[in-house]
Amino acid sequence: MTTKLYAPESTGLLFIDPYNDFLSEGGKLFPRLKGSIEANNVLEHLRQIVAAARGAGIRLFVVPHHKSEPNDFATWKHPTPYQLGAAKLQVFQKGSWGAEWHPDFAPKEGDVLIKEHWAQNGFANTDLDHQLKQHGIGRVILIGMVANTCVESTGRYAMELGYHVTLVTDATAAFEPEMLHAAHVFNAPTFAHAIVTTAELLAAL
Repeated sequence: MTTKLYAPESTGLLFIDPYNDFLSEGGKLFPRLKGSIEANNVLEHLRQIVAAARGAGIRLFVVPHHKSEPNDFATWKHPTPYQLGAAKLQVFQKGSWGAEWHPDFAPKEGDVLIKEHWAQNGFANTDLDHQLKQHGIGRVILIGMVANTCVESTGRYAMELGYHVTLVTDATAAFEPEMLHAAHVFNAPTFAHAIVTTAELLAAL
C-alpha cells in the first residue's frame, strides 16, 4: 500500500452503525459483541482510524441502520429473522439512548450522514452511492458494526458498484468468533481489494 491508494480527494471512510446499542456498555447488543470488541481492541482502533482519516483530510460518511419503531415489520411480507429479532428487542429504538451515537463517534461538521438502511446493505434504499459520487469518492474504507452483516453487505455492494474497497479487520466485531473468522478469512477476499489491520491502515495514511 502507498499513500496514493488513500488520496483524500478520492477516499471515503465509511463508519457503519456507530450506535450506543452496539458500542457502549449498557447497549442492547453490546453484551453479544463485547468479547469480540475487547479481544481486538476495536473501540481504540475506531478512535485511531477516525482521527487519522480526519487528519489526512479523508471525509467520513456515517452509514446508520434504521432506528426501530414498534410496528416496523407488522405489515411486511418478508421480514427476516434478524429483522424480527431486532424489532422485538427494539434495537436502536427511535428516541432512545441506544439509538444515539457512541459519544466518541458523533458526526462532526464536514462529515456526511447517510440515510438509514433497513437491513444490512448501506447502499440499498439510501443515498450512499449518490453522496460518494457527488464527493468524488472512488475508494472506500470500511469500519464499524457488524462484520458479517452490515459491513460485509455494504462492502460487497461497493465492489459491485465499482468502488475500491478496504476492509479494516480489527475495526469491526461480530457476535461469535466463527462469524468474525468467516467474514474476514473466507468472505472478505471475494469483495475487498485490501484487507488490513488498523496499524497497516494508519501507516498508509
